[in-house]
Amino acid sequence: MSQSLAQLYVHLIFSTKHREPWLRPEDREHLHSYLGGILRQAECPLLGVGSVGDHVHLVFRQSKNLSLAQIVEDVKTTSSNWLKTQGLTYQNFHWQAGYGAFSVSASRLAVVLEYVQHQEAHHKAETFQDELRRFFKKAGLEFDERYAWD
Repeated sequence: MSQSLAQLYVHLIFSTKHREPWLRPEDREHLHSYLGGILRQAECPLLGVGSVGDHVHLVFRQSKNLSLAQIVEDVKTTSSNWLKTQGLTYQNFHWQAGYGAFSVSASRLAVVLEYVQHQEAHHKAETFQDELRRFFKKAGLEFDERYAWD
């Protein structure tokens, strides 16, 4: 094939350092827009975003030109630096070191987008840690809890 084509959907989840509730409700919409801009620059169209005080969910189409690790590093570094310019509240802000990334099939995309966009309601019943444990189990990923919650 002389052309490079890719249609890869990613559900990315990452938390604030120590799961501190840094992300204030009144700032999240602006953060979501900013995250979308970072992804747009990386040729990774944002399809859906949701967050609560201590973590963010992003669903995007992955660029065929960048690795997932490059995309995540850019999103987290750029958004962290930007948040630190948004007033004294965010002066000491940091994202956690790790992340969870899950592939999404085109046939399940609408379901995942619906889930991501309703994070506030969802997290009234389930903690971030329990959510990730469920995602890891469903994906068949083994992980060591000693290193999962920095």
